[in-house]
Amino acid sequence: MTAARTGRLLLLAVLGVAMVAGFLMLTATGAHAAGVVEPTAPATPTAPATGGFSVSVNGPDGAPSSAVVTLIGITLLSVAPALLLMMTSFTKIFVVLAMTRNALGLQSIPPNQVIAGLALFLSLFVMAPVIGHINDDALQPYLAGHLDFQQAVDIGTKPLRTFMLHQTRDEDLALITRAAGLANPKDLDAVPMTTVIPAFIISELRSAFIIGFVIFIPFLVIDLVVSAALMSMGMMMLPPVMISLPFKILLFVLVDGWGLIIKSLIESYQVVH
Repeated sequence: MTAARTGRLLLLAVLGVAMVAGFLMLTATGAHAAGVVEPTAPATPTAPATGGFSVSVNGPDGAPSSAVVTLIGITLLSVAPALLLMMTSFTKIFVVLAMTRNALGLQSIPPNQVIAGLALFLSLFVMAPVIGHINDDALQPYLAGHLDFQQAVDIGTKPLRTFMLHQTRDEDLALITRAAGLANPKDLDAVPMTTVIPAFIISELRSAFIIGFVIFIPFLVIDLVVSAALMSMGMMMLPPVMISLPFKILLFVLVDGWGLIIKSLIESYQVVH
């Protein structure tokens, strides 16, 4: 009985294995038949495209294209801080205003943002004639297509060069020329801009420190008088700055200090452009 049952189980197992093998063979054959792809006819080759991204330098009317104008604008914005510091009156005005604040004994009043803003707008006021010449003689003709880029740069730098040379001492020009190992120029027109700019900055700093020294003198006298008065009264432990600060502010307000300083700065740049 046991042997007959075992024989039937073996027969069923063999039949099951045979059915599974037959199913797998049928599936593989169908997949192989379905995977056969008929070859396609070769396509006719096409010429490579000549299009793509391109930027035209000049527009239809000869004026610079909008892409070039945008590029020039971004470039000017990126170098604007350097131009503002090195080629305008900003440095001198900012240094004078900062030294005035220190002479008064006020370390953070007015704040640096206020001093920088005042120096910026005073610089724009002083540089307005130069900016006007650059706009009229170089920028607008270039945008209208009457000048190429190099001509616009050459014409636009002339008013700025004249402004810087008028404020630069001959000694500073000679110093930078000798430091660069260049021969003495025949005239100012032969001086390169790489020499004019550092010489202009040195002259501006010298003028700013001279003005700052003159501003310091009256406030220094007030400090000395207050210190002597405190020592004569035996109040050596009292800081003289606490007593002298109100008197310095009062003197500065009575003589209209801000107006005098700003007027002197503006008049020092009044040149014939």
